Amino acid sequence: MFPPGDVKWWFPRDNAGSERKVFGQAHFLLYRCHGLSSSPLTSPFVFSGQSDNLPPPPPPPLPPSLSPILGKMGFDDVSSGPDSNKIMESDGEKKVYAAPPPFEKDMVGEMSEAERHIYDHGIKKFSRLGWKRLTVVLIVEAIALGSLSIPSTFAALGMVAGVISCVGLGLVAIYTSYIVGQVKLAFPEVANYADAGRLMWGRFGYELINLMLALQLIFLTGSHCLTGTIAFQNITESGICSVIFGVVSAIILLLLAIPPSFTEVAILGYVDFASIVCAIGITIIGTGIQATNAPGGLAAVNWSAWPKPDLTFTEAFIAISNIIFAYSFAMCQFSFMDEMHTPRDFVKSIWTLGITEIVIYTVTGATIYAFVGQDVKSPALLSAGGTLSRVAFGVALPVIFISGSINTVVFGRLVHGRIFANSPIRFINTKMGWITWLGVITAATIIAFIIAEVIPFFSDLLSISSALFISGFSFYFPSLMWFLLIRKGSWTEPRNLILTIINAFIGVIGLIILVAGTYSSIDDIIINYRTGSVRGVFTCAALE
Repeated sequence: MFPPGDVKWWFPRDNAGSERKVFGQAHFLLYRCHGLSSSPLTSPFVFSGQSDNLPPPPPPPLPPSLSPILGKMGFDDVSSGPDSNKIMESDGEKKVYAAPPPFEKDMVGEMSEAERHIYDHGIKKFSRLGWKRLTVVLIVEAIALGSLSIPSTFAALGMVAGVISCVGLGLVAIYTSYIVGQVKLAFPEVANYADAGRLMWGRFGYELINLMLALQLIFLTGSHCLTGTIAFQNITESGICSVIFGVVSAIILLLLAIPPSFTEVAILGYVDFASIVCAIGITIIGTGIQATNAPGGLAAVNWSAWPKPDLTFTEAFIAISNIIFAYSFAMCQFSFMDEMHTPRDFVKSIWTLGITEIVIYTVTGATIYAFVGQDVKSPALLSAGGTLSRVAFGVALPVIFISGSINTVVFGRLVHGRIFANSPIRFINTKMGWITWLGVITAATIIAFIIAEVIPFFSDLLSISSALFISGFSFYFPSLMWFLLIRKGSWTEPRNLILTIINAFIGVIGLIILVAGTYSSIDDIIINYRTGSVRGVFTCAALE
């Protein structure tokens, strides 16, 4: 048994058998649960670095009963034996020669009994997600505004290219999401996409992807704020200043983002999914009835199997970017999987989500385009006609705000978790935790509202965020993860040769989207402002 003043050092194993980060909580829980001491540990919990309180002599060996348990958890006992020189110095002090800490103040230090209780409660609170609820959360994050832009992409690309793009990009999204999940399984300490960036390129990769992820989440919240404004304008058909509707939308998004756990958000996911399916159904039925009753019937609708004759490079890439936006679920996958109690079940979730998305997007895009033709609007709910459009927007309000709020939650967890990385405050179960959490998500919502007012047109807002950020999160970053983190065996193995070609192709597609998509989006925004086809910034004019 351990004397109360001693601390055992444990290193998690990765695939290569090297050390990573010391998890003091694992030892603490086993120490207490197995009755090794009736009193709490008095020595500090040290996750990395050196403690000044550690006693000079090494602790006695671990009881045999605990070795198999920690071995199954993926930990190696290196406090004694042939590997002890990794952490033991000649004077008896213990140092950890692990990877550099992610932040300068990475020492946890000593925890009081109250802090340990908060910490353990927080761990349990954020470890309740199963694969079914993960699917729901992914649906909330993914199947929302993207589906409303798909019919307009069919109008630009034509029926054939539209269907091929929806199905093809959907399958690519499933594959890259699978890579993301494999990285999470291989490196359990990866809590978000930025952590994966650190694995690939150190601190630079962490900061770069952290910035990209934060900006994309803000853009997503902004696009939902913009859609909320459009919805309220269509529902009320009033002359109220559109900025006021924007403020109302931002407040609703903020209120729904207050629950910090994805398990809690998942409860609203069923309402969210029912909302978008019903809204799409109303739009399809409404546009179908309109087309049938129009002169000439369905045969007179001006849809085409091929791209429209005057299609420009800018229009084509904006259309492709909008489809990519609709398949952006890999971006938040690390964050969602970090709350799973059985992470290996993620494969069930991504296949369920991926197939569901492909079916919904392809059917929605093809049918509404076939009923409306080249005049289809974005978001597609605007094409349902006066009364039905108002009904569809009313039904779509839950998906507009629930899906938008989950992006704010992911942003909040990203920023809040970084600021309070080494404090129980990060679990948001104390007064200070809630105050700081509300401050972070409020700031995020304000910035998103500003973006919605600066770029007040739906398709271009989706397109520029897709080109700048989703091209990385869904294409070239997963491709690089395969090359740098999870490839196994020789390059000449048949399996690796095939996967090398596939991942290189996906990476190239991502880079093309990044460059050409960004150029097209900016060019279209400039043209829209130059021609006066959209309202100005922070004006009360109605949104188009």
